[in-house]
Amino acid sequence: MRVAVVDIGSNSTRLLIADVSDGRVAVERERRSTVTRLGSGVDANGRLADESIERVFRTLDDYREIIERSQPDKRIAVLTSAVRDASNGREFAQAVRDRYGLEPHVLTGDDEAALTFLGATSERDPDDQTPTLVIDIGGGSTELVTGSGRTADFHVSTQAGVVRQTERHIHHDPPLPTELDELADEVRKIVLDAMPAERSSAVRRGIAVAGTATSLAAIAQRLDPYDPEKVHGYVLATPQARKLRDQLATIPLEERRQVLGLHPDRAPTIVAGVVILLQVLDLFGLKEVEVSEHDILRGAALGLAS
Repeated sequence: MRVAVVDIGSNSTRLLIADVSDGRVAVERERRSTVTRLGSGVDANGRLADESIERVFRTLDDYREIIERSQPDKRIAVLTSAVRDASNGREFAQAVRDRYGLEPHVLTGDDEAALTFLGATSERDPDDQTPTLVIDIGGGSTELVTGSGRTADFHVSTQAGVVRQTERHIHHDPPLPTELDELADEVRKIVLDAMPAERSSAVRRGIAVAGTATSLAAIAQRLDPYDPEKVHGYVLATPQARKLRDQLATIPLEERRQVLGLHPDRAPTIVAGVVILLQVLDLFGLKEVEVSEHDILRGAALGLAS
């Protein structure tokens, strides 16, 4: 079965077209990602802004042509933190259905976490019982999922995301050290409140998915152009992530947009992203994290398209 999945997140809108067979992704036909920042302003105003919606619609206009050419058997959209938090989120989801013929799924935080874990572990050895943490840093939230093999045993959605925390804490360019400290302190408290200590202490391996992690892997390798095969499976050491944080946080936005390996549209939020990642790694006692291209898109293709 051929599936088209659109992930409409708080920071980006992404497309996966894949052939699914026997509970696995047999072939990825198409994969696209566009920074649309749908979640911009939601934390302060409680609504999806008209200009943010239009950015998503322009991207979906482009994706529609790709989807039509692929002739998928099923077309779905997953909508995450920004949409479920916004007062006009349901109205937006209906517009996605009416305008683009995509079956919308407004995911709960638990749904989002479960699909993320499914995607991240779908190609791993199911007999490997190493306690694993999957980290999905999004625009409005961060999903933390623990489990072993391909089975999740605990998941939580936290209100720590790159758009949300950037808007709350970063008001100077480049950010002030006090702003970064306040951002880190808030994220630390959010994660500590959300994650039982016995869960975090049991983890022995970390897998990070989504734009922050993949961007850091690309920056670390100075990839130009972006190469998903070199990003997938890249092991990012915690000291290396700290070094990248320090480099990115001390240069102004326009200079950050020129950093090799970083898409210019991710430059405004990458500092918050690496701060969030470092806090999570520290709280779970992880010295490194494996970066994965397999995320909620793949999880939705496997878990929602049947």
